Amino acid sequence: MAKPQRFICIHGHFYQPPRENPWLETIEIQDSAAPYHDWNERICSECYATNGAARVVNTRNEITRIVNNYARMSFDFGPTLLSWLAENAPRTYRMLLDGERRSMSTFNGHSSAMAQVYNHLIMPLASRRDRLTQIRWGIADYKHRFGHAPEGMWLAETAADSDSLELMAAEGIKFTVLAPRQCKRVRALSSSRTGADATDLPGEWVATPNASVDPTHPYLVRFASGLSIALFFYDGPTSRAVAFEGLLNSGEGFVARLKQGFFDNSQPQMVHIATDGESYGHHHRHGEMALAHAFRIIEQDKNIRLVNYGSFLAQFPPQYEAEIYEDSSWSCDHGVERWRSNCGCNGGKAGWNQLWREPLRQALDNLRDSVAPLTEKLGARLFNDVWAARDAYIDVILDRTDETVNDYFAAHQHHPLSENERVQALSLMEMQRHTQLMYTSCGWFFDDISGIETVQIIAYAARVIQLSQELFLEDARALEPAFLETLALARSNVPSAGDGAKIYTNQCLQMELSLEQVAAHYAISSVFSAFADETEIFCYRIHRISYDILNSGPGRLALGRARIASGITGQSQAFSFAVLHFGDQNITAAVKVYDPADPKSGEAFEKVLAETREQVLRANFPEVIRVLDRYYDLDYSLVSLFRDEQRRILQIILNTTLGDIEASLQTIYEDHASLLHYLAQAGLPKPRALAIAAGFAVNAGLRRALEADPVDLPLVHSFLTRAEADEVDLDTPTLSYIADLRMKRAMIELTMSSGSLEALDRALSLARTLTELPFVLNLWQAQNIWYEILRSSDSLTAHSPEDRPRWTRDFHDLGCCLNIACDVITVEEPVPSAAD
Repeated sequence: MAKPQRFICIHGHFYQPPRENPWLETIEIQDSAAPYHDWNERICSECYATNGAARVVNTRNEITRIVNNYARMSFDFGPTLLSWLAENAPRTYRMLLDGERRSMSTFNGHSSAMAQVYNHLIMPLASRRDRLTQIRWGIADYKHRFGHAPEGMWLAETAADSDSLELMAAEGIKFTVLAPRQCKRVRALSSSRTGADATDLPGEWVATPNASVDPTHPYLVRFASGLSIALFFYDGPTSRAVAFEGLLNSGEGFVARLKQGFFDNSQPQMVHIATDGESYGHHHRHGEMALAHAFRIIEQDKNIRLVNYGSFLAQFPPQYEAEIYEDSSWSCDHGVERWRSNCGCNGGKAGWNQLWREPLRQALDNLRDSVAPLTEKLGARLFNDVWAARDAYIDVILDRTDETVNDYFAAHQHHPLSENERVQALSLMEMQRHTQLMYTSCGWFFDDISGIETVQIIAYAARVIQLSQELFLEDARALEPAFLETLALARSNVPSAGDGAKIYTNQCLQMELSLEQVAAHYAISSVFSAFADETEIFCYRIHRISYDILNSGPGRLALGRARIASGITGQSQAFSFAVLHFGDQNITAAVKVYDPADPKSGEAFEKVLAETREQVLRANFPEVIRVLDRYYDLDYSLVSLFRDEQRRILQIILNTTLGDIEASLQTIYEDHASLLHYLAQAGLPKPRALAIAAGFAVNAGLRRALEADPVDLPLVHSFLTRAEADEVDLDTPTLSYIADLRMKRAMIELTMSSGSLEALDRALSLARTLTELPFVLNLWQAQNIWYEILRSSDSLTAHSPEDRPRWTRDFHDLGCCLNIACDVITVEEPVPSAAD
C-alpha cells in the first residue's frame, strides 16, 4: 500500500515577554495574575503544562485518554521562557523535553522542536553582530536543552530579510517558517520541458501577490555565497481561524478545516498552520483539548499523516525557489515598521499614536553603538576576541556554576585574570547581554510606551547604563544624559506617564539595585526569617559574618555583618547593619560598608554592639537610636524590601490583625446567624453589614478548613451548608485554588507512601468532599498523579492479596471523583512523576 501523500503539521510558537526584574533575575509578584504569583505561572498552568498532558474526554466530559501534544505538534519555545520553565516549572519542562524526544521517534529522527532567535529580537532591524549573537545563542540554548543541533529556527514575528536568512544558513539552520504574504515570487528550480528542449535552467519567476503562494510544499532561497535555506509559508487563513475565529471550539471542525487546505492532485502536500502556542489553552480555554482531539482524529485517518517540518523536508526536498519581501513579518502590514515607526498597527485605541516608537529605537541604537567601542577597548585587555567571547557567553548564561565560568575564561581570557578582572569581564558580558534584551520585540508591539512590556526593555537599558558606569567610569558619564535626551522625545499617550525619560526615572530607576540595597533587604528580612550562615536571595549570595538579636518588650534590635555577592558578576562587598523593630510595620534599618580586613572597622562595630546591648537591656530605645545614629544613617524601612518579601512580611504582620478582625466578624455572624437564616428563608433583604459579616466569616472558615493539615472535612461540610442556607457568595477563585492544591498534596502523599491504604483513604475522603463544592475545580495535577499511579503496578503489588481488592476499588472510586472514566481509560504515554 502506497504511503499517503497528504500530511498535516500544526506549529505552535510559544513565547512570553520577559518579566524578570533585571537586577534580581526573577519575576516579582504580579497582582493582575492572581491567584497565581505572576503571568508566567498562570499561562504555564493554562497552556504550557496542559499541552504536556492534554485530556481527551467522552460525551460525559470524563477523561478517557491523556496525551503529550508536544510529541505530535511542531513547536518552538522562546529561550528566555524555557529558562523560566526549567527553574520554576520543572514538571512542565520535563513534559516538553519528553515530547520532543518522542517526536524524533515518531518522525524518522526529525525533532518537532525548532530553535528561536534568543530573545525575540526583530532581526532585520538588528546590527549584523547582534543577529549573529541571536542566532548563535538560540542554537546553543537549543543544544543545551534538547541535546542535538536544531534543523529549523523561528524568527521573532517571522520578521525576515535575506541577510538574516543567509546568516542562519551559515550557522547550519536548514529551514524556517514565514507568513504567506512574505513571499514575493517563486519559480521551479528546473524547467519542466522534456525531450530535445529539456534543460536544467530554472523556470520563469511567478509573482505571488496578496499571500497567494502555494503553502503545501517547501521553497528554497539561494544566496550568492552558495548557501541556501528552505522556507515553509504557512496556511494563513486557517492559522487566523485558529487564533481569532473560534476554530478550536471543536476538534472535528478543526480537522475538517485543515483538510480543506489540500489541493485535488496526487502531489505530496503538507497543510500546515502556525499560531501563537498560547492559543492552545490560554487564549482559548481548553484549546489544548481540541488540539489533542484533532491529533487523535488525524491519526485514525488512513489518508493523511501527521508530520513535522524536518521530516517533510527530508522526504520532499524543495522543487521551487522563492524570493521574499525584504523586511517583512507576520504581524505588521507595513513590514517591520511596527517596531520602529507610527505605522498604524496597534490595539486601536482612539486618538492614540505610536510616534514614541521611533525615538525609543533611536535611543536604544545610540546606547548600543556608544557602548560598543568602550566594550572593545576594555574587552581587548580581558579577552582574546571580545565579540567571540560574547557569542560564547551563552554557556555561562545557561549554567552559572564555577566550573562553567572557569571553562569559559580558560577558552577566552586574554591572560590569567585576577579576581577583580573576572568581575569586570563578567560585568562586561552582562552589559552586552542586556543590550540584547533591551531590543525584545514586545517593547514596540503594543499601544503605548507606558505599557509593562516597554517599561521592561527600558529597564534593561537602565541596567546597561548602570553596568557601563561601573565599568567605564568617566568614559560613560555622557551615556545616560544622551539616552534621556532622545528618550524624552518618546511621548506617552497617557498624560500622567509623560515620556520615556520620565518613565526611565520614575519607574525603571526604582528597580535599580546596589549591593547595599541587597544588604538592607537581608537585614530587614532577618528579623522575620531564620537565615543560615550561607544563603541566597534571588541572584545574590549572602555569607553571614556575625548576627545578634536583642529583645526588650515589644522592641527588637538586630545587629550583624554579612558579605553580599552577585551570583551573576561575582561583585561582592561586606556590610554591617542594624535593624530596629517596634512591632507591626514600624521598622527602621541602616547599612554601612564594612571592611573585615580593617581592625578599626571591626572595633567600631563591636563598640556599637556593646553600647546598644546595654541600652536595649534597659529598654532605653531612644538612646539606642542615638547610638546608631552616630554610626549609621538610618535610611531603610519596610518599603525597601523586594516586592515578594515585602508582601510576605506584611502578611506576617497582618496575620494577628486579620485574626482579630476575623474573630470579630465570626462572632457577629454566629450571634445573628439565626436571624440571617430567617431573612434568607423569608426572601427578605439582608442588612448590608450583616451580609458582609456572613460572607467574610463563611469564606474565611472554608479557607481555614481547606488549609488545615489534614483538611477539616466536617468543617468544610458545615460551612458549605451555611453558605447555601444563608445565600452567601463564595470566593470561588481563592477557594478553588486552595482546593486544587490540597488535592494535589493528597495525591503526592499517596505516591510517597507507596499507595498506602491510609493515604488512599484520606485522598478519597478529600476527593468526595471536593466534588460537593459548588464551583468548578482544576484538578489537572491530581489527575496526572492518578495516571502515574495507574501506570505503575508498585502501589497495588505493595499490598497483601487480601487488601488488593479494597485498594483497587477505592483507587477506582478516587479516579471517578477526579472525573476520570476509570472503566475505559487508556494511558498510552508516560506522564510526569508526582515528585514536584
